[in-house]
Amino acid sequence: MNSILLILQVILALLLIIIVLLQQRGSGLGSAFGGGGNVYTTKRGADKVLYNATIVIVILFFVVAIVTLFV
Repeated sequence: MNSILLILQVILALLLIIIVLLQQRGSGLGSAFGGGGNVYTTKRGADKVLYNATIVIVILFFVVAIVTLFV
């Protein structure tokens, strides 16, 4: 049981890394030096799917981590 949880945790960690790297960056280094007008937009399409998937995978990752502690 413990090995299944550890494998699941590793898979979730890899998925989380991939999903975070796939997300678009809002602004580069230009905003660090005073540039870049901030435009607030709503998330649509693939950006929204990646955002929601990130939240779900993070929650699953923490649940598996907590369950692993108690098993």
